Amino acid sequence: MKRPYSPKIVTASDLAVGDVIYQTAEDGWSRALPEAEILCDEAHAQLRLIEAERQQNRIVGAYLAEVAIGENGPEPVHFREDFRRAGPSNYFHGKQENPRQPRP
Repeated sequence: MKRPYSPKIVTASDLAVGDVIYQTAEDGWSRALPEAEILCDEAHAQLRLIEAERQQNRIVGAYLAEVAIGENGPEPVHFREDFRRAGPSNYFHGKQENPRQPRP
């Protein structure tokens, strides 16, 4: 029996800066996870991923990430996605400069 489809978002890395970005419903990209388009239909999610992968001049490494629908929009289900949105981990800078600050 096929497992039910779970909500997804399209995520990638900004080609110029390297930040984690999320595809929005308005065909743009945002660094804020709550602005990501939640994809509840598998076929639509695949189409959005294909559209993202065509933007090689803007993004790199696009993929579908599973999310839960929270009060403020999508929330990561897996540790990897929660970790990625905190920014690079090789030293404290950017989003990790103040680790007590809430994540976006």
